[in-house]
Amino acid sequence: MKKKIIGIAGNEIQDSGETLYHLPVSYVPNGYVKAVQKAGGLAFVLPIGEKVEAKDYISQIDKLILTGGQDISPKFYGQATSDLAGEGSVVRDEFELALIDEALLQNKPIFAVCRGMQLLNVAFGGTLLQDISYKSSIQHMQSPTPKEVPTHDIMLKESSLLAKIYGNVAKVNSFHHQAIDQLSSDFQKTAWSSDDIIEGIENQRQNLLGVQWHPDFAYDALQQEMDLFNYVVNSL
Repeated sequence: MKKKIIGIAGNEIQDSGETLYHLPVSYVPNGYVKAVQKAGGLAFVLPIGEKVEAKDYISQIDKLILTGGQDISPKFYGQATSDLAGEGSVVRDEFELALIDEALLQNKPIFAVCRGMQLLNVAFGGTLLQDISYKSSIQHMQSPTPKEVPTHDIMLKESSLLAKIYGNVAKVNSFHHQAIDQLSSDFQKTAWSSDDIIEGIENQRQNLLGVQWHPDFAYDALQQEMDLFNYVVNSL
């Protein structure tokens, strides 16, 4: 049986530190690669490039994963930048928005994590909260608690894709200070925390799935997170 080719959208760092001679580096967190491989897929890293290249990149893969990282520029959802916003990368935003457009045109499923879920919502006309510290009763940025340790509960919508994996209530990790504000009408909210932060979104008709937590941080520690990657690679 031919393995599914899973394209993982990459990130960049301009100074990789002394060990790598301060070189600019294109990368993805290793958890995505290892989890895709463990699920039986072929992991392809898609480095940030020109928007016009998105069509060719998407044509080479079966499914797309959008990963975590920098804040999304508020210009893409019609807001001015708040003083509480963090570092962004407009080049990355533009390239990944082009990847989303092409994946939709080519009917390729998308799995989006953390920033990726937020960007997916923005691509469909939704908006973001630029900082949630003022409204949240939960510590959504759990560092220095280890990355694989689940720190807060989520509730899940019955009959959702996520509920089939996690049940009606689950515990997940948390590493974000932004969140979805206005959810695009193209998505259903299928997971949320007790402070009503959206933790999961789905569009089953177009095979789109997003989570706010990081299964890539815990795929080798928690079976529920590996089960999610198994679903993405083999069934989404």
